[in-house]
Amino acid sequence: MAILIHLLLPPTTTIVFSNSFSTKLILRSPNHTRRVRCRISDSSEVVKSDEGASKLEYKPGLLDDFFMQSFRNKLVEEVGSDSEKPGYVGLIELVKLLLLKGRTRSETSDAAVRILKSLFPPLILELYKLLIAPIAQGKLAALMVARVTVLTCQWLMGPSKVNIIDLPNGESWDSGVFVEKCQYLEESKCVGVCINTCKLPTQTFFKDYMGVPLVMEPNFKDYSCQFKFGVAPPEDDGNVNEPCFETCSIAGRRKLKSGECPLT
Repeated sequence: MAILIHLLLPPTTTIVFSNSFSTKLILRSPNHTRRVRCRISDSSEVVKSDEGASKLEYKPGLLDDFFMQSFRNKLVEEVGSDSEKPGYVGLIELVKLLLLKGRTRSETSDAAVRILKSLFPPLILELYKLLIAPIAQGKLAALMVARVTVLTCQWLMGPSKVNIIDLPNGESWDSGVFVEKCQYLEESKCVGVCINTCKLPTQTFFKDYMGVPLVMEPNFKDYSCQFKFGVAPPEDDGNVNEPCFETCSIAGRRKLKSGECPLT
């Protein structure tokens, strides 16, 4: 998130993005020009499967362990206990405990939002919402968070890339993030975990605390997910009422009927 600090410059500053995998920020002001280059594809590479189809694979970076441990520590604080399992498996177990702890969808979502807020340094969110979100009708903020999401969150979601999305007003922005196969959903095998600890709280967090509308569109058939920064969620979001997977362990622990999802 340190890249956000470079954006807190005088109003005369302009910022230009390239559309390549190597994203270049050119910060211009009357007295100086600064260039910051971010390689979004550093930790991912395209490989060919046995069938010959191209597939994006993610290679963990140096900061991934730090991001995972920070997230895990916040989960432990919220849940009140830790998992004995190491790594990503233990992380998902804590996420499931978070869902089981919440008596309602709202309680679970609020807890997840608190965790997201706690991961950011003080004042960063307030400054971003105040100084960056209003620029160019929100386009700059949407483009920025899309790139930061790819740079910092692939350890959680799996291989992902920035893509172009269509807005309701007919414009097209490269402020989307496409997750090829979300390991958060694949590992948890629970629609409730996806909706209540990821989709709903993440949408709320970006809108309320960063000033960036977001709709997330998970695909429960192939586990892909499309983030659309700059687009508000629809009033009637069909994803919220998806039935649970037959393999969902949480539904079994709550003794729900087959296919019923622990959404409330």
